Amino acid sequence: MKAIVDQEACIGCGLCPNICPEVYEMTDDDEKAIAIDEEIPEDKVDSAKEAADACPTDAIKVS
Repeated sequence: MKAIVDQEACIGCGLCPNICPEVYEMTDDDEKAIAIDEEIPEDKVDSAKEAADACPTDAIKVS
């Protein structure tokens, strides 16, 4: 599974890295979230999905 953050929809609230810092982080320049490029580690899939569900703008897709 991979996570994708829609940069247009992201408002930079910081919820996703707070919930799952192993998959999401905030960029330094525009303060939006990004996801790791590789597959989500098996033991982090549930928290990655939790972060996607918590996103107030539905900017994160995990599939």
